[in-house]
Amino acid sequence: MAWRSYGNKYGNHKVTFEGMTFDSKKELYRWLDLKTLEKAGKIYELQRQVKFVLVPAQYEPDTVGPRGGKIRGKLIEKELAYYADFVYFDEETQQTVVEDAKGIRTPEYVIKRKLLLWLKGYRIREV
Repeated sequence: MAWRSYGNKYGNHKVTFEGMTFDSKKELYRWLDLKTLEKAGKIYELQRQVKFVLVPAQYEPDTVGPRGGKIRGKLIEKELAYYADFVYFDEETQQTVVEDAKGIRTPEYVIKRKLLLWLKGYRIREV
């Protein structure tokens, strides 16, 4: 297995494998496990880094320009999004699974986890 790693502030090391970058070795190994499950037909539609918008971007009201065209209002707040490490359909449970290869539960992550459950109905499976 050819991979390269480099560290970050939480002590884990980003890993590049077959042209894909993972936030940690744990995430890479879980990806390899999930790929095996997908080949065996136990899971389907495996995806990485799936974006869930929890709060959309907030803008000032639009205005009408001098020629009558619509001018989008100025951005006030950027969107708040959660990026799931993996999303797939589990054949056994017949449900979509949102998974995170979690090392450290930061306060920001905990808030996003709660918002994802409340707004979208997905509980994050932490591995």
